[in-house]
Amino acid sequence: MSVNMNMGVNLNVNTKERRLPETVFVVDDDAGVRSSIRLLLKSVGIPATPMASAQEFLASYDPEQPGCLVLDIRMPGMSGLELQQQLNMKGAIIPVLFITGHGDVPMAVAAMQQGAFDFLQKPFRDQDLIERIRKALEKDRQNREMLRQREQIRRRLDSLTARERQVLDLMIQGTQNKVMAAHLGISQRTVEIHRAHVMEKLGAHSVAQLVRMVLDAGHA
Repeated sequence: MSVNMNMGVNLNVNTKERRLPETVFVVDDDAGVRSSIRLLLKSVGIPATPMASAQEFLASYDPEQPGCLVLDIRMPGMSGLELQQQLNMKGAIIPVLFITGHGDVPMAVAAMQQGAFDFLQKPFRDQDLIERIRKALEKDRQNREMLRQREQIRRRLDSLTARERQVLDLMIQGTQNKVMAAHLGISQRTVEIHRAHVMEKLGAHSVAQLVRMVLDAGHA
């Protein structure tokens, strides 16, 4: 196993995230639906931003904005399904909850296959919508925390010297210190010092944890 030191991983979320407040984007061409969902969410303390079209949402989409998307699957112009495809192409992580009519279930299933978080068929109970939105928001928090952890590991990997990276590579392969020393042409004591630096810089408490961190960061 070798370590790829090219850190060009698209994490989709800037590590210097502005910590914007969570927002539920309600995208539906029906003004009455947008208003009723916004008022419902307001009643339970969840901020919502209504939008009349997929194009409007796409034009203002900020990948650093935490939240979820409540999306009508059928709309004039760009459909909800087409918007989802556009977001997938951008590598967006925002969970998408589709609102569907009775005849839209096959489309909703296709949306789920393309990564939609869930779909809710009209007519639906207010509580069902609230529960699904809360789950979608929790999923978004989990996604963003995972990406933050990956970026933190990436920065730690970047802090390693060239020699420490060589030692890390050999550590992940399970190479013994004396074999490392012979392979790198350095003393065993120097290997031990480099190993200690690697463990300290990456914040790992064991080689097993070190391997897990590097794998989770997608660099092994």
